[in-house]
Amino acid sequence: MMGEKHVIAVDLGAESGRVMAVGFDGESLHQSEVHRFPNIPACIHDTLYWDVIRLWNEITSGINSAPPGAASIGLDTWGVDFALLDRDGRLLANPVHYRDSRTDGMLEWVFERVPRRTVFERTGIQFMALNTLYQLASLVHRHSPLLECATTFLTFPDLFHYWLGGNKTCEFTHVTTSQCYNPRTHTWDFDTLEALGVPTHIFPEIVPPGTRKGTYNGIPVIAPTSHDTASAVVAVPSTTQNYAYLSSGTWSLLGLELTEPVINDASYAANVTNEGGAEGTYRFLKNVVGLWIVQQCRANWREQGADYSYDDLTAAAVEAEPYRSLIDPDDPMFVAPGDMLTRIQDFCRQTDQPMPETVGQFARAIYESLALKYRHALDNLLRLSGRTVDRLHVIGGGARNALLCQMTADSLGRTVIAGPYEATALGNAIVQLIALGEIENVAQARAILSQSIETVTFEPKHTEAWEDAYRRFRPIITTD
Repeated sequence: MMGEKHVIAVDLGAESGRVMAVGFDGESLHQSEVHRFPNIPACIHDTLYWDVIRLWNEITSGINSAPPGAASIGLDTWGVDFALLDRDGRLLANPVHYRDSRTDGMLEWVFERVPRRTVFERTGIQFMALNTLYQLASLVHRHSPLLECATTFLTFPDLFHYWLGGNKTCEFTHVTTSQCYNPRTHTWDFDTLEALGVPTHIFPEIVPPGTRKGTYNGIPVIAPTSHDTASAVVAVPSTTQNYAYLSSGTWSLLGLELTEPVINDASYAANVTNEGGAEGTYRFLKNVVGLWIVQQCRANWREQGADYSYDDLTAAAVEAEPYRSLIDPDDPMFVAPGDMLTRIQDFCRQTDQPMPETVGQFARAIYESLALKYRHALDNLLRLSGRTVDRLHVIGGGARNALLCQMTADSLGRTVIAGPYEATALGNAIVQLIALGEIENVAQARAILSQSIETVTFEPKHTEAWEDAYRRFRPIITTD
């Protein structure tokens, strides 16, 4: 890192976390992995928790192992999850995992008090049971003493920013994923929260990306775009506007970058979402269940004594018959952890399709179904926004899957450009470097990336066969 300004980007994903050192020499960005660790939730008395104390130890271990002389530290995570602090700033309880069952039935409970259409009008966010709003509603519904004891609500990344730097504020991009933020009033959606009985005094100031949040061991702590997809989108290596993006990992986030949210009857009917981005932009996107299904299948096979790598699954999928079995990745049966192999077979049985039996058949069914769901989501987003695009940038870990990228190009009938793979950490670092005055803005950062980051291009093939598959796929979609 000699001769470079470098920052530390901590990126927590639902499956693993990493601490990255990202350097900038004035012309290009360079990153190196300092520390990588698994993120393993714990189930206690039927509640699924994040192990935040172990995560904190891993984060600080990585930071302390990073090259000396870092100019700043910033952290990003997945959305919606949160922590509650008492009057002394102490954590009241381990944060609960968004896949926990406590939100079962909570959408209906909320809509009895605030109409569904009103919730969307106030927030512009896709309805998902895992959203923060329904997690908070579950605490009210069950008369949880946590809300009585709580003094401060912090988003998941801002819990760690607070522990690092001592600042109790919440960063904009992460707050917008919660369905507790009103983009029209530019603050918390106090009307809905009050109607549900959530104490509103616990919600702190919302600050923009790039805000300084104290220091850790003398190093400034700077909030990046602390929602991981918001960080990943910053690192899209494009100098034009005619693109869509797909942040591919445990979740698939497919969307467009807009200057204003799209909140109207059509976007409500399509159940799309408007989440905050860098420099006041909005990520008009659709959440699609991503590689989560593959991850769970791997766990199922591992329990049976077969430990398949992702490369093994891709190779097996290549050899399997195409378009044999298709699923809707967003069907509710695929949300919770568990026996995903049986659920896939059940879905195929219920939709009068051949059930997968071999590893290759399962893998191919998942990958083809994801590519077809991306087509469905992108068609909706373009229709609702009036935009046109000729390419899709795939960023994040899923960009390494050449088979899925090619399938996506084929399904969409558009060019797919894969990379960077560590887009989230890069985007996190870019926002820090902008705050430090090393990079002027996101546009300049993207121009730098377009000249310095290696990408792989996939052109569409076999489009007629994929069009036929899409016609088969449409009737089995169970969610918008």
